[in-house]
Amino acid sequence: MGKDAGLGGAVVAGGDGRAKRSAGKRAAAEDRAARERADQDRAAHDGAALGRTAGRGGPGAWGGAAGGGRAGPASEAAPDPAAGPHRRLPKKLYNTELYRLQAELVKLQEWVRAEQARIVVIFEGRDAAGKGSTIKRVAEFLNPRVARIVALPAPTERERSEWYFQRYVEHLPAGGQIVLFDRSWYNRAGVERVMGFCTKEEYGRFLHQCPIFERLLVEDGILLRKYWFSVSDDEQESRFRSRLEDPMRRWKLSSMDLESISQWENYSRAKDEMFVHTDIPEAPWFVVESDDKRRARINMIAHLLSTMSYHDVQRLPLSLPPRPASQGYVRAPKEMQTYVPDHASSLRRHQH
Repeated sequence: MGKDAGLGGAVVAGGDGRAKRSAGKRAAAEDRAARERADQDRAAHDGAALGRTAGRGGPGAWGGAAGGGRAGPASEAAPDPAAGPHRRLPKKLYNTELYRLQAELVKLQEWVRAEQARIVVIFEGRDAAGKGSTIKRVAEFLNPRVARIVALPAPTERERSEWYFQRYVEHLPAGGQIVLFDRSWYNRAGVERVMGFCTKEEYGRFLHQCPIFERLLVEDGILLRKYWFSVSDDEQESRFRSRLEDPMRRWKLSSMDLESISQWENYSRAKDEMFVHTDIPEAPWFVVESDDKRRARINMIAHLLSTMSYHDVQRLPLSLPPRPASQGYVRAPKEMQTYVPDHASSLRRHQH
């Protein structure tokens, strides 16, 4: 990110600034149009690639058709050279594939219920990297009694006096459940480390205990998957600015989020060190490139499915029973109950 680019916007230097800005806007519009045409030309190729059913390996099959190899512990995920820095997955293709993958997630859920399996999925990454929106798509069609989202607030005084992992243990799944951690025990290796919310001793103890803790989970049969959402500094700043200007999403932005801009390299170092200690064979990290949120969601869900040895569970056929004949019940008068006002009707009146 150039040193003249900040939350205040780009600085235009020299003579006629307005003319230069106008020319820049025209060039940007032409560039966007060219990229859109290129996206449409490549859509057929992408459809063939994304339309394949996600491969299914066993619980230890960390690769799979959609997964690829593991990212190195000390580097951000390498972007796909063929994708290009500005390429965005076409919306129609994205919606089609997302719906197909969500149907597979429903099958996975039914397998989890039938086999009494336990799944934990950890979503970590930079602020504004797209973790929350991906979790939303994963859980959209799932039964909230089976798949639940855990997003814990800052620890209380009592929790700070407990073993660090203790407050997370109580949220682990029972048989037949899926837990999606929107951030997790890795807070200690990230924000707590960078912002000084833990001591060096607590941080060192975490790096020592975390691999042991996760091996215990896996040895006990929990299917643990860990995803790191990687976003560029330019894209993160763009998303921060969008939230700052949108009153419906401003709640997503905190002073701590903005602090991550000035702490960018410190967070990078913390992430690299975290990977060195916690990217273990039993519970490896998988990096999701998330500058394009659509592509990130598709890639993450497809990979998750590829690591599960689930199968379609046959359910007993259901049919609606015939409605029995009335036995004399008379509904109570409406005047005896309190109804909500018909606000929808007022909308039609306002239109006319």
